[in-house]
Amino acid sequence: MQALGLQTYIWNNNLRSILLLAGFPILLMGIIAALEAAAAAAGLVQVPSQAGLAGLIVGSAPLAIVVALIWFAIAYLCNQAIIDGVTGARAVERGDAPELYNLLENLCISRGLRTPTLRIIETDGMNAFASGLHEGRFSVTVTRGLLDNLDRDELEAVLAHELSHIINRDVRTMVVAAVFVGIITLLCQVVFRALYWGSWGGFRIRSRDRSGNLGLFLILAVVIAAVGYLLAIVVQMALSRRREYVADAGSVQLTKNPDAMISALTKVAGHEHLEAPQSVRAMFLEDNDEGVFGLFVTHPPIAKRIAALQQYAGGRVVEAEVPASAPAAGQVRPGPWSEPAESPPEPMVAPDHKPGPWG
Repeated sequence: MQALGLQTYIWNNNLRSILLLAGFPILLMGIIAALEAAAAAAGLVQVPSQAGLAGLIVGSAPLAIVVALIWFAIAYLCNQAIIDGVTGARAVERGDAPELYNLLENLCISRGLRTPTLRIIETDGMNAFASGLHEGRFSVTVTRGLLDNLDRDELEAVLAHELSHIINRDVRTMVVAAVFVGIITLLCQVVFRALYWGSWGGFRIRSRDRSGNLGLFLILAVVIAAVGYLLAIVVQMALSRRREYVADAGSVQLTKNPDAMISALTKVAGHEHLEAPQSVRAMFLEDNDEGVFGLFVTHPPIAKRIAALQQYAGGRVVEAEVPASAPAAGQVRPGPWSEPAESPPEPMVAPDHKPGPWG
């Protein structure tokens, strides 16, 4: 992990952000031009014979650039409001969650950083994420389930993980990618809905007299929209899953406690569900949604993340030492990486205390 070169990694993230910003209008132009070509092939619109595909792409440039500028302006000003709206996050102050706020503030002080805004989602799912585009606009969001189930050291490790995403500029790249995927997805949905209502409404009847190729246009438009959507998802997948390994390493660097990160990941596994669009879930601490045949995985498996923490950071996984039937309900965490049984947590448990059925 340390051999990766953090500064090089940050530069690569900045480069990815620039490429995403540049590639977005290009992809839009391609989709618009392809739709125009499909309409022309079906005889629904007239296109000058001298205008080939290149001509259509050039002709679609003004519209694509205007749409891109408007969307990026909205995203720059309202990205956090959009994320809050789709996840249900709300900002909290020190008085609302003093211990959580102090943990985050102390981590920021250790790195000389301005403390991000703290947000909480009222859900039993155990997850967290960082968001924002620049200093003064960054946020760290955690769920109520995470607060209720993690002890102090584990919670500190998760906050350090999300803070590492901010330090490494992962968060900026992921927000840009989420905006990118969101607008392409929206455009494709508009196409699908227009085709649906057009084919079942008056559009088919009006077009029947002009051309018998409406079916060809519908097929081509569906294919174009599907390809555009897949390309948007591929862009998000192209952002290396290595970012989670690097953020896990950053957590260890900040807290000097690899065991806490391992324990937090173990508890989160299988309990991370949080309702949000696919483009936003890529920002989460953990998301096990594999999509179709595992093609759209945005996070490495937790087992591999834990193995990396063991190999490179010297972390330990403590095996369960008691039968599953011995502890009371709720003491054993199910899953392939079960941890030792614990007694119901008190408000705070000393890190070196080993609770169990023997006291």
